[in-house]
Amino acid sequence: MSFIKSWIRKDIQDMKAYHVPEARELTKLDAMESPFIPNKDFEVEFIENITKVNINRYPDPLAKALARSIRNLMDIDNSLDILFGNGSDELIQLLALACDEGDTILSFSPSFVMYETIAKFAKLKYVDSPLQDFDINLKETLTLIENHKPKIIFIAYPNNPTGNLFDRNKIISIIESTKALVVIDEAYFAFSNDSFLGDLKSFKNLVILRTISKISFAGVRLGLLIGEPETINQFQKLRLPYNINSLTQVTCEFLLKKKNYILDSAKYIVSERERVFRALSKIDSLKVYPSDANFLLIKSREAKELNNFLLYNGILVKSFNETDSLKNFLELQLEKKKRTTKC
Repeated sequence: MSFIKSWIRKDIQDMKAYHVPEARELTKLDAMESPFIPNKDFEVEFIENITKVNINRYPDPLAKALARSIRNLMDIDNSLDILFGNGSDELIQLLALACDEGDTILSFSPSFVMYETIAKFAKLKYVDSPLQDFDINLKETLTLIENHKPKIIFIAYPNNPTGNLFDRNKIISIIESTKALVVIDEAYFAFSNDSFLGDLKSFKNLVILRTISKISFAGVRLGLLIGEPETINQFQKLRLPYNINSLTQVTCEFLLKKKNYILDSAKYIVSERERVFRALSKIDSLKVYPSDANFLLIKSREAKELNNFLLYNGILVKSFNETDSLKNFLELQLEKKKRTTKC
């Protein structure tokens, strides 16, 4: 046995690394990114801001200027506190670190894969409640909560990869039924008509997780956790020092001040979502699901062949052929560029 195999945890050896498909010379429609490049639209002003960064100095540990920009963009009340992370993934991991070894994380399937992956990293138990017609099976979920006493419950809203909003009343019932920390993951908040941001003051066990990756800034890697100050202050203890670097802070602080640009970009994506949904729904061999996100989920008996055809024409979408619960499904983000395919 090699040194590393004898040294590293067996459960880590058994895991598969997160796979990102090679996308060179392909039109990427698989990662739910924004097609807009804001720093190109404000290039001169953007560069002027970047050159002000003193890269020989550590960044502001609390990213106070960035917090002001985020509050303005997302209308976050000053009575709530914000914790920043290097993308949502770091914050999910930070929440897991707050648990005792052997505690349980509960979420739903299909949903965001990192909830389960990070639970395994942190030596936590993971329980999933299968969705019923892409919505929460409340009776089954409440039974799982009663039996497993989860420490954290992750609820993606809208859900990834299905794109829909769960029944709000079911989520309220879950929050009220448990002593777990309920994390509403609103990664796609900009494309949805609902949010739990206004419910934070009503439930002490509720926090909101967001990211700016879907609204043109995937490359700067910034996530945020929103909650009551008492809650956020405890999680601050687990945050590594200077986890948000100076370039990220200054870039985001500048770009997030372009609120109208960001809102208009989101409106464009929503408009494209509805247009593409109507167009694809006319194809008899496809079943297209309504979405509250920046992508569409499509079912086809010939999903594998369709995926291969798209790859041949230089288009990369997300395929679920190897996932039992979403076999014969494809997921694609909305783009602003039109494209013709070759036969």
